[in-house]
Amino acid sequence: MPYVRHWLRNSVLLFAAAIVLGLVAAHTSLIQPHDLDLDRTIQTNTRTGWLNDVMKGVSYLASPVAGVIILAVWSGWLLFVRRRPVTAVSTFLVVAVGWNSTQIAKAIVARNRPPRQFSLDPEIGSNSFPSGHTAFTVAAAVAAYFLFRDSRHRRTVAVLGVCAVLLVAFSRMYIGAHYPTDTFGSVLVAGSAILFMTGVWHAWLLPRLDRIPVVTPLLDRFGLEREQAEIAAREEGGHAGVPGPGGPRRPGRHRRHAAR
Repeated sequence: MPYVRHWLRNSVLLFAAAIVLGLVAAHTSLIQPHDLDLDRTIQTNTRTGWLNDVMKGVSYLASPVAGVIILAVWSGWLLFVRRRPVTAVSTFLVVAVGWNSTQIAKAIVARNRPPRQFSLDPEIGSNSFPSGHTAFTVAAAVAAYFLFRDSRHRRTVAVLGVCAVLLVAFSRMYIGAHYPTDTFGSVLVAGSAILFMTGVWHAWLLPRLDRIPVVTPLLDRFGLEREQAEIAAREEGGHAGVPGPGGPRRPGRHRRHAAR
């Protein structure tokens, strides 16, 4: 997980911007009519039988149940197969925190969903801003980029991540579950949470990862000490073992700047 300077200030500002956008969209007439018009334009001009099934399938892939399965399999693969415990924990936290941060924004904004008569797949939850499906995709895309940011595949991963976010966001508007500002707000909210997580990770979690009760013994079984040695070697400009893509770098320097 990379370190971002001024993570606390930037994460607070980004989250505040998202909340302001949500409150204006939900409780004034400045955005709501345009949101609904755009939703209806998408639904009227693009809905067909086969595309309905495709968009519902895309939406299901980013649903809470699918998200939990994807996150568990992904983190488990990094831990049990790749034996990269630090990378597994950091990936899990990026996705989980970025995704679940939407619950805070939903409670604050309390925006009603689009009219149910236009929905192909009515939602049980009532709060619309921001979109949890889109936030999950944003968080997963960012986590994937973190993993490959030092490899030659980073641009491909970044492009695929952006395409995945756009596709899921479109699917949520297509089936009538969200407004456009809900999906855009997800990018802001998930982004702010991930920024915050990068600071907490380098300032507090990473230096203490080998001293957390219960967790540390489990991680030790899958190569915690070895991966930490590789991280230290990269910090010193050396090379230890065969590092996988995306391990944390230069924790010492990050800790010195953690409060900024």
